[in-house]
Amino acid sequence: MANPGGGLRPRHLLIFVAAAVLCAVSSPAGAFYLPGVAPRDFQKDDELQVKVNKLSSIKTQLPYDYYFLDYCKPEAIKNSAENLGEVLRGDRIENSVYNFKMRRDESCKIVCRKKLSQEAVKNFKEKIDDEYRVNMILDNLPVVVPRQTREGSQTPSFEHGYRVGYKLKDDKYYINNHLSFKVLYHEDQTSPDARIVGFHVIPSSIKHEYGAWDDANPTAQTCNANIKITPGSHTPQEVAPDAYVVFSYDVTFEASDIIWASRWDVYLLSSDSQIHWFSIVNSLMIVLFLSGMVAMIMMRTLYKDIANYNQLDNQDEAQEETGWKLVHGDVFRPPVHSGLLCVYVGTGVQFFGMTLVTMMFALLGFLSPANRGGLMTAMVLLWVFMGVLAGYTSSRLYKMFKGTEWKKITLKTAFMFPGIIFAVFFFLNALIWGEKSSGAVPFGTMFALFLLWFGISVPLVFVGSFLGFKQPAIEDPVKTNKIPRQIPEQAWYLQPAFAILAGGILPFGAVFIELFFILTSHWWWRAYLTAGSSALYLFAYAIFYFFNKLEITKLVSGILYFGYMLIISYAFFVLTGTIGFYACFWFVRKIYASVKID
Repeated sequence: MANPGGGLRPRHLLIFVAAAVLCAVSSPAGAFYLPGVAPRDFQKDDELQVKVNKLSSIKTQLPYDYYFLDYCKPEAIKNSAENLGEVLRGDRIENSVYNFKMRRDESCKIVCRKKLSQEAVKNFKEKIDDEYRVNMILDNLPVVVPRQTREGSQTPSFEHGYRVGYKLKDDKYYINNHLSFKVLYHEDQTSPDARIVGFHVIPSSIKHEYGAWDDANPTAQTCNANIKITPGSHTPQEVAPDAYVVFSYDVTFEASDIIWASRWDVYLLSSDSQIHWFSIVNSLMIVLFLSGMVAMIMMRTLYKDIANYNQLDNQDEAQEETGWKLVHGDVFRPPVHSGLLCVYVGTGVQFFGMTLVTMMFALLGFLSPANRGGLMTAMVLLWVFMGVLAGYTSSRLYKMFKGTEWKKITLKTAFMFPGIIFAVFFFLNALIWGEKSSGAVPFGTMFALFLLWFGISVPLVFVGSFLGFKQPAIEDPVKTNKIPRQIPEQAWYLQPAFAILAGGILPFGAVFIELFFILTSHWWWRAYLTAGSSALYLFAYAIFYFFNKLEITKLVSGILYFGYMLIISYAFFVLTGTIGFYACFWFVRKIYASVKID
């Protein structure tokens, strides 16, 4: 947009916001390393503390605290400091009873003995049925379970976390109470230090045999330095009321050629990455081909029309002409509900700015997996600070529509979209609280989100709106007639409902050549809704994916899935609608500025 009056431009605002959020999400201690996490050096016999994270399941999508199940507990459970993103993801990182000595192997070390109550048995069986997995962390690396690779495959594959247990066909449940850890480390040739580059585990179920139990010095015949425990090598431990379960582990350390900077590669690489990249390239080629084809048709048609219009010698010839020049006096007429359109366009610009800066941070490495929760934190903070762009854009557009109540539009911009999202979020969060899941956002975090919204986002929307409304109004390239031209009856395939739905399938090919001959002041909303309707197909695919790919069986989990997909689809509607609107806005202004209008 033009900014003849000077002042702060949108791109300047974007740079300022990006710098502010960069300072907020970066760790000063690890500023030399992009992801924000500094490497740690360990010497032999240094203490290594294994931390436990949430229990997760793809069947329920409801995370639970590790100690929700009756596992061995340390004397005092301490929560690790978590950022905003980790809390919103449902992470609950705590200390555990699993502690190692660097580069010192241990064979079958007993941790504790537990007598299972009726409640504990019920919880274990439920989590085994729902295929819950236990997540642990060592030196910021999540634990993984090695999987059997295909023959000829050079890339190892892993599963995140290990299963709580398993169920056999005889309806008996067994718990994985023995963990065989393997810690990979990379040695520094110039010093005795080493860095951890891998954390693997193989879970097993074993019914330990022991005599008189001594809590101070527990021993068992099935657990000593001479016994190698592997899956299936011993009688498994059944989950039953009043059963005693002995938890144990062993750990081995193995030198690795993997350097610390590449230790996340094995977690991120997948066996079907080649197919995934082929799909991306294939989709990109289709988009480029179709958009290029449509652009060529448009350019040829428009070039011919503009040349013909500019060669007209008299007014009579101009009046006999048909085409989009005839509606030049109506094309920039303000649409119905123009204020609402300004609100949604401003919100879409806010989303676009957030997405763009997030991608920039990700490319630079600030949002790498090593910075756990960094992506979610950055998105929330960017959304808050991008409120200045939302206010600026909505007020500029509102002033172009000859609006005067800019404060009213500013309030709607600040509260409409976030209010709807918060209402849905509160409802879903209440359901999660009812399930006693760790995924429920605590009241303290909820209060912090409110402070970010009301204390930072809303004032910034007003600042942006004030700056935008102070700028000169955007001038239309042609004058608008006082009396609107009547709209001729349109064919069924040019009706708004059909055009909007068709546009969602292929936004780049949605604008048919015939559209130029029926342009009226009603194009504003159609431009927004045509591109935004792709969100309908996104939600429709989410429904298809739910019934054909997911194995969710619980009603609450289904409601959560569709609730979050509704939020994502609504946000996608605002984002794509804004992009489509500005594409049409720029295009229409460009073509009408290219012809001579008397």
